[in-house]
Amino acid sequence: MGFGAGLVVALVAESIWINTHHGQTNSLGVVVCSTVGLWVGLGGSALFASRTEGSASLVRDFGLRFAWVDPFLGGPVGVAAQYLLGLVVVAAYQASGVSQKTINNLGQPAQTITGLAHGWGDVVLVLVVVVGAPVVEELFFRGLLLRSLQARIGSVGAVIVSGLLFGLAHFEPLQLPVLALFGVVLGVLALRTGRLGPGICAHAAFNSLAVYTLLSSR
Repeated sequence: MGFGAGLVVALVAESIWINTHHGQTNSLGVVVCSTVGLWVGLGGSALFASRTEGSASLVRDFGLRFAWVDPFLGGPVGVAAQYLLGLVVVAAYQASGVSQKTINNLGQPAQTITGLAHGWGDVVLVLVVVVGAPVVEELFFRGLLLRSLQARIGSVGAVIVSGLLFGLAHFEPLQLPVLALFGVVLGVLALRTGRLGPGICAHAAFNSLAVYTLLSSR
């Protein structure tokens, strides 16, 4: 329900932006409106669940806290995942006979978004992708969703299902294996440490490496 509500808010925000910017549909503003709209649903559902079914504390209910070691733990995990998971998936695609042209399109969605950012748009892009997305998505997928699933299907099932749903939520079929596997890695981090800090740092490192690579290659 929270994810669905986020999609509705995202569509409304997109429509408002487009209608107030002369029908411009291919812009960073549309991407930001869509993303922030989705955050309303993801973050709002976590807050709602915490207040109605929990202790009204995101720290106690979902482990939204940091330790000094988290950047040193999560950062290398995120960087390694960006490189290694991509290589594994590409190798699997090649072994299964997927065309090289299709494989080359793996980075197309990210390239399209970074191509829309210029000047101050680069700053906005970094704030959204590297700062906002890791916090909100980890709160929802590894906080609310993972812990709810864990109570029903156990830790292993919760990590796998939440990772798969994390991948599917990005609506990128080619990137699904990489995102789902990364979701599993983040789930393991959350369960092993009992907090979201390491996963947020890993998520931020994963995204920042992709953004840096694309922006520096322009």
